[in-house]
Amino acid sequence: MQLEFFGTGAGMPGKFRNVASVALRLLDEINEIWLFDCGEGTQQQMLESTIKPRKIDKIFITHLHGDHIFGLPGLLSSRSFQGGHDAVTIYGPVGVKDFVQTSLRVSQTKLAYQINYKELTQPGMIYQGKKFTVMADRLDHQIECWGYRVIEHDHPGELLVDKLHAAGIPSGPLYGQLKQGKAVKLADGRTINGADFIGAPQKGRIVTILGDTRKTASIVTLAANADILVHESTFGKGESKLARNYYHSTNLQAAQTAAQTGVHQLLLTHISARYTSKMARELQKDARQCFSQTKVVRDFDVIDVPFPKRKEKQP
Repeated sequence: MQLEFFGTGAGMPGKFRNVASVALRLLDEINEIWLFDCGEGTQQQMLESTIKPRKIDKIFITHLHGDHIFGLPGLLSSRSFQGGHDAVTIYGPVGVKDFVQTSLRVSQTKLAYQINYKELTQPGMIYQGKKFTVMADRLDHQIECWGYRVIEHDHPGELLVDKLHAAGIPSGPLYGQLKQGKAVKLADGRTINGADFIGAPQKGRIVTILGDTRKTASIVTLAANADILVHESTFGKGESKLARNYYHSTNLQAAQTAAQTGVHQLLLTHISARYTSKMARELQKDARQCFSQTKVVRDFDVIDVPFPKRKEKQP
């Protein structure tokens, strides 16, 4: 599981930061790629990546401001030109379907695949598959905006082969039955329970990706005990009044949330063009005073999502 950033800027494309877009690479887990927001130029940024539009299965839109959606019609069109035939599902606020369909209709774009739309009206679970569940909740922005919590299901415990060998249980097809937790009768007359030879399950990972927002209570629930929290940082230290007036967050507010909710790593994005490279480092330095595991991400950063040991906090 990896996060790959195609845009980490705010408002409009800049020389060093494109506008919002990040991919969640789930190739090893379910052979899928999920895209979160699709600002102008997203597909152009993808030319620097191994990701192709045709590999994207799900698109999650946080809100309908242009710096988060203006790249969507072009990407959907290119997905068709590149031979993408599998259906894609778009999740987002009410209006995202109208935006996409109007863009495709006016440009007379014909797609070779179906788009399924899931417009969000209520907080809660919006997707559940065999290995992942996605929760969504409203944030506090100038227009309707959502945050997403991607929850990986726990991995089954491994078969304890050394323990089986110590018990004198020979390897063979019966190991598959034991792995399933079944009771197996051995040739020597013993009956063993597979559950006694399976290790503890591996806790699944949690990735929370937020749209633009002021500090609000729903973030606490979305971020609780996340392995990675992707949080906007449009404003810096000492700019909390500006952040509130413009419905955004500061780096310190994001860091405080991460510390409060037991997050393992905080990734700051949606960086204003006012913050040049040196000033962006200051954003990171200031945030680390509150939460040490903070990183200001840049375009094309690829971040691994590990399996950490974490002490869970109650939201």
